[in-house]
Amino acid sequence: MEVQMFDSVFDALADTPAEAANMKARSELLSALKARIRSWELPQEAAAGRLGITRPRLNDLLQGKLAKFSLDALVNLATASGLTVHVQVAEAA
Repeated sequence: MEVQMFDSVFDALADTPAEAANMKARSELLSALKARIRSWELPQEAAAGRLGITRPRLNDLLQGKLAKFSLDALVNLATASGLTVHVQVAEAA
């Protein structure tokens, strides 16, 4: 059996490099959002209201359900939470 090595878990899970890059970006945004929301120390209903989403949607975010959020949705939520999103583009290795 051949052992494969990957740079990240997303590279192992994704079918294409583009899909892996999207998953990495969503994961970073999701982590930043979770930290931001928890720093508010608000009940979920109040935090969801601040972001303009439902409490079940907020719960999905706090549970880290990455597949339920597009990159676009996470950027919008990050902005609503008061975070600034910067994109860094570099040559592939």
